[in-house]
Amino acid sequence: MKKNAATSAYLAAFYEKNRLCCFSAALLYILDALSMLVISWLLGVVLDAISAADSGELLHLVWVSAVILAAMLAVGLLLQLTKNRFVCTGICSYRSLVFTRLTRKNISAFARESTSSYLSALTNDANSIETDYLEKSLGILRFGVMFVSSLAMMFWYHWKLALFAVLLSLLPMVVSLSMGGEMARRDRALSDQNGEFVARVKDILSGFAVIKSFRAEEQSKELFEKANVELRRVKFRRRMWAGLLSTIGQFCGSIVQIGVFFLCGFYAIKGEITAGTVVVFVNLCNFVIAPIQYLPEYWGARKAALGLVKKMAELNRQNLGHSGKRVDPELKEGIAFQNLGFGYEPDKPVLKDVSLCLEPGKAYAVVGASGSGKSTLLRLLMGAYDQYEGSLTIDGQELRESDPDSLYDLMSLVGQEVFIFDNTIRDNITMFGSFPPEKVDEAARQAGLDRVMRDRGEDYRCGENGVNLSGGERQRIAIARALLRGSTVLLADEATAALDAETAKTVTDSILNLNGLTRVVVTHRLEPSALSRYDQIIVMKNGRICEQGGYRELMEAKNQFYALSMLANG
Repeated sequence: MKKNAATSAYLAAFYEKNRLCCFSAALLYILDALSMLVISWLLGVVLDAISAADSGELLHLVWVSAVILAAMLAVGLLLQLTKNRFVCTGICSYRSLVFTRLTRKNISAFARESTSSYLSALTNDANSIETDYLEKSLGILRFGVMFVSSLAMMFWYHWKLALFAVLLSLLPMVVSLSMGGEMARRDRALSDQNGEFVARVKDILSGFAVIKSFRAEEQSKELFEKANVELRRVKFRRRMWAGLLSTIGQFCGSIVQIGVFFLCGFYAIKGEITAGTVVVFVNLCNFVIAPIQYLPEYWGARKAALGLVKKMAELNRQNLGHSGKRVDPELKEGIAFQNLGFGYEPDKPVLKDVSLCLEPGKAYAVVGASGSGKSTLLRLLMGAYDQYEGSLTIDGQELRESDPDSLYDLMSLVGQEVFIFDNTIRDNITMFGSFPPEKVDEAARQAGLDRVMRDRGEDYRCGENGVNLSGGERQRIAIARALLRGSTVLLADEATAALDAETAKTVTDSILNLNGLTRVVVTHRLEPSALSRYDQIIVMKNGRICEQGGYRELMEAKNQFYALSMLANG
């Protein structure tokens, strides 16, 4: 398999800070393979001593055998220690590299990908690579040494018998090795199907409450079974091919063993070799057969595992975010949209001819009916998509030409669904960063979270995705995060949509009380008391800005905003 530079970097991860273990394991595998030859020699000389009725030599060989067996035990124990350390350290470094490369992507790049591909790569694929690349690479070394050294010993004992064994083993080995390419293709297909299966299961479990409430258990089960059956089909084909490789290897091994055994008998009858030599040859023949049986399977599995490494390298190389000019972490001139147009699909625009200016330090509410383009506007601000028409500038600098990482220093997003680690409240606010305690406490106070931290303690565990917190508490954690980071632009996308009226008012007040920040809040709640506090309300309809102005001004105009407000407030 031809490996490019990106793939080579992933392969190098297996040996990073792991070379000593790799070298030690390889050396011990070689010693382990050579010990098999010593056992063959020992059996031969023991049989010859028995045939010669030499009790003194036989007693001497008992002590030699004890020393050899003790050495083999020591080598075997050290081999297990070094091999397992090499494999575990190697796969750990590989996963770390995969995740590190993944985190280099920006929001725009990641938005175009499926997380199930990475879940499968870090679980199923990593397990396959651990077994089929790391372990089997060492196994190939052992079998290779065993094969070559056994043949060398055969030639030393009787070159004609050894040559016959070589001729018997060449053709089946070539046939078996040629099947390795198909094994790689089937492993890749299994990897892809595993990714689809993980995606299906993830979808079903994420929507568990909806499935139950709509009594859609049978339909979801059908979807699961369809994915499960397809995974079974692909896995069956892969296992059948692996079984075919193994069967061919065993068949070829039997041919070699039977052929060599008969020829040994012929030479023993002629008196060219002793009975001990026959035992040595038959035993060595086993060590020639084992590589023939397993090397094709090992090589095919290793080739397939390399295909998975290449797949991961390609996946992490796709959709890499562009670099550009850094954005200043403090908004000075403002954010400007000029004749902006955008669509998730060609010829299906979501935003049309949007022109808007957001001034530093002011609060903006974005309202409109569902599907009017409100959330898309915020996603564009966060740099999630750069294939827009027109212009979107931050302090006069075009967003698509800006460095995405610096954009994240300027802006923070509070969404309807807040991601919470299964960790403490403080760690979820700091995102495991190092901040002075007084800054954390101040951010919590400004976000209205200080009472929760007093009552429950800052070391209170939030549970998986914040299951131990209320919706309002999760939203306030998101606000505290943004304040602690020092972002000067806060984007809130339907942050209060899932909250009750009282909690929603508290969260909205927390946002509006943050003086000095530029706040852009997408909301469907049209309470006059809250909307009257915004510097400007932006009203969207069918992807366009149809109105903008202060609350009183828009109500007096009695256009789109007035209609929405009347509908919402009766």
